[in-house]
Amino acid sequence: MQSTKSKRLIQGLKKNTIGWTFILLAILGISAFYLYPMIQAFLLSLQSGMGSNLDYVGLDNYVRLFNDPTFLKALSNTMLFLIIQVPVMIVLALVFSVMLNDPTLKLRGFFRTAIFLPAVTSLVAYAVIFKYLFAQDGFINDFLINMNILSDPINFLADPFWAKITIIIAITWRWTGYNMIFYLSALQNVDKSIYEAARIDGASSIQQFFYITIPVLKPIILFTSIVSTIGTLQLFDEVMNITSGGPGNETLTISMYIYNLSFEYTPDFGYAATVSYVILLLVVVFSFIQFKVAGDRS
Repeated sequence: MQSTKSKRLIQGLKKNTIGWTFILLAILGISAFYLYPMIQAFLLSLQSGMGSNLDYVGLDNYVRLFNDPTFLKALSNTMLFLIIQVPVMIVLALVFSVMLNDPTLKLRGFFRTAIFLPAVTSLVAYAVIFKYLFAQDGFINDFLINMNILSDPINFLADPFWAKITIIIAITWRWTGYNMIFYLSALQNVDKSIYEAARIDGASSIQQFFYITIPVLKPIILFTSIVSTIGTLQLFDEVMNITSGGPGNETLTISMYIYNLSFEYTPDFGYAATVSYVILLLVVVFSFIQFKVAGDRS
């Protein structure tokens, strides 16, 4: 009996050892490339200065945030992009996925590829193209004038309102197809008999969308919403290449402000680290809210 218990104990230890061996590299990688930099960034946020000439200032950098008009402007711009762009993108992705899941639709493969293609396009390349498209003498203005919609060209990139609209359009164009693929993959695993039963019971397409499609996709919608929120809070490439944060910081985002604090202005790495922790806090807060709205079971 004792021998049998000893053998089971040894076998259990071997299994645990093998299991920990498999995940050890992942733990080391996460610790080295995520946990350690996060701790170092927090310690850096308690200091001020540039290079090796850093002075400990405690929580002064965090107090400074509330009195920094540039940071508050970057925060409000980022929140505006988040509140408008993410819901629009999610809704468009849902609509496209439902349309492209219809087996009677011709050229489905072409449309799927066309909508997803922007997601694999170079960030810099597409941002530069959008910059030229929405220039005062660009294609968009020429098209609108030729269609007699406008009499004079709009300076999209120099007007605060239109510059924000341009950024929102650019982000939506790039990432809608990315989210659509997740929804489309989930819809293809749904039993077709569910929709057939709903049609027999007299449910319209809109009723099927809200009472079947949305509940089925709820976990995927939660996932894409969180990923899209994180991406928008870290928005940098489009703003940098299309408007450079202008006009007058009207499209400046938190990530671009961190870049400016580190490389454009007189470098203040401690304060830049403080601003970066704002993104972390916002990600945690919005993720928590989305989980609560979606329900714990999701």
